[in-house]
Amino acid sequence: MSDLECETTDVVICGCGPTGAMLSAYLGQMGVPNIVLEKGTEITTDPRGIALDEDGIRLLQGLGLYSSVYSEIGTSMYKFRFIGGTEPVLDKKAFIEMDYGTTEGGTGHVGFICHKQPALERCLRDAMAVSKLSELRSGCEITGLSEDEKGTVCEYKDINGGIRHIRSRFFIGADGKTGFTRKQYLEPKGILMEQAHRAFYEETWVALNWEISLPNEKTHPEFPLWKLGYTPEQIYDLFFPCNFRFICNPDRPAVCGRFGLPSDRLWRFEFVIDKGEDGHEMSKSEAIKKVVFPYITHAGTRYGLTADVMFPEDCIKVLRSRPFNFSARSCNRWSHGRVVLCGDAAHVFPPFGGQGIASGFRDAVSLAWRLALLCRNQNQSPRFHETILAAWYTERKQQLEKSLASTIVNGEFVTERNPLKIFARNIYLWLIQLIPAWRHELSLGRRKEGMVRYEYSNGLPFLPEYNGGLCLPQMYCKDIGRPDGEVLFTDDVIFGREKKGLFQILVYIKSADQLPSSREIVADVDDMSKGEIRASEATFLIEGMDNEKCIKGENVYRLATGEEFARSLLCDRRPAPKFYDLFYLAKELKGMRFVIVRQDRFIFAACDTKEDLRSAIGKLLVNIEV
Repeated sequence: MSDLECETTDVVICGCGPTGAMLSAYLGQMGVPNIVLEKGTEITTDPRGIALDEDGIRLLQGLGLYSSVYSEIGTSMYKFRFIGGTEPVLDKKAFIEMDYGTTEGGTGHVGFICHKQPALERCLRDAMAVSKLSELRSGCEITGLSEDEKGTVCEYKDINGGIRHIRSRFFIGADGKTGFTRKQYLEPKGILMEQAHRAFYEETWVALNWEISLPNEKTHPEFPLWKLGYTPEQIYDLFFPCNFRFICNPDRPAVCGRFGLPSDRLWRFEFVIDKGEDGHEMSKSEAIKKVVFPYITHAGTRYGLTADVMFPEDCIKVLRSRPFNFSARSCNRWSHGRVVLCGDAAHVFPPFGGQGIASGFRDAVSLAWRLALLCRNQNQSPRFHETILAAWYTERKQQLEKSLASTIVNGEFVTERNPLKIFARNIYLWLIQLIPAWRHELSLGRRKEGMVRYEYSNGLPFLPEYNGGLCLPQMYCKDIGRPDGEVLFTDDVIFGREKKGLFQILVYIKSADQLPSSREIVADVDDMSKGEIRASEATFLIEGMDNEKCIKGENVYRLATGEEFARSLLCDRRPAPKFYDLFYLAKELKGMRFVIVRQDRFIFAACDTKEDLRSAIGKLLVNIEV
């Protein structure tokens, strides 16, 4: 087909699930035209994933969606409670609790929110529309894909049944583990899903979503707890308690908890399918009543009654009940030529760590700036493209391994059935909780999986000798020019929408006395970097808070305290920032003033002198072959 018959764009994305939409929105922010082809005609109403970690919240924030996180998408998950035994009782004492409502992980956010995926996807599509460079085409099915020296050509059937073609510089498969890109195009070229972790895990579970309505004395006059003075809301809290439960029942492990906004009253229950059982049969009403209903049936003795009390069945609407195969797998390679996989198309997770959507988000944002770089430097060789993309998935696989390890540990807690191992686990956990510092660390869970430091290998885009490869912690700050103004996230001032550079400079200084000399050094950045970093876009962050009214100039901020954040609008509907460390960033930077930051929030280099800054920028230019 001739180019005259092809529509053209820079990037085509196959699939507009969370990963594809995130990638498209960030590409639009970075000035890269892209078209997203989505097979479905509407956002799915099926709430599939329900947990999103603090990295995911941070990346939503980067799209300007923070105000929607707690008003439309979800709420803090607060505590993960691991409960043992075989009795179907949800409010029994936990043998371990992890508090994910705290602000300990270095992002400024809580550890997890429980979200409603349709609302999440709707907000992401709204973010896509902001830049005008991202176009979504629904009802479109990919029917063919080819590559040549200019890029890719995809063939697709549009919503009206017509056959159309698009030429693009890159084609991104964000179409899931059974989608066209990997299954039909890349698998014949040797790109295959492989076991992703030494601890092999693969089982089938049923995922059940309920929407709960409240009974009352008029609709359910015979319900026995009215006579004891309980209100409808109290009944809901009794049978569907707050905080997420990991049910470490050796007879049948399960996981359950609320998700979405509190007003949505949505509840997820997942349970394992034993050997010899059929997943589809176990998803049906009869099996659900045997497995799940005991957990929403309370012993009458709890209330001084002779008969057991079950939550009214007619107040439960089943939104989904389906079997799913959970496994830990990753593709051997995530790209071939100009065709790239990300999200579930490249890797799949077990359900125990809430990492599926978050990992897709990390894929998307770390890929977006590289695609922006490649599309801007169009004359680079195919070898350069391959090097950039290989470095991308080499980095991502490092973090994937850490996230998988954490997820599998959670899974081992839940799925262990050997009585001796359960006994040893419980004794071990009891012993370490006798030591306050260890008990505190355990209670915070695995909060720093996102604050990863990449291990360097040849070709990765950071400088390990300059503290590169570290995920930049996010802090709270206030504009020096507006001392009584609003509290802000540091990401929002470092990566402001008006900024154009793919790399940004953060200048972290202890006091205002260092500001003039730091400005002077940064003023030479434009000459050093050939425009890849812009002095006018540098952000100055001051640790000290004295004499701030005397400081003048744009892009100057001071650190804000957790107490200031708690009083701000940013803390609306979310927990106050418990355990927020005002000096976290300073500790991670180890005294370095000048930080070159990539768009995926990872440090390229951090240094303290003009000479080292010049050296780092020179190496950046070599790294990206400008």
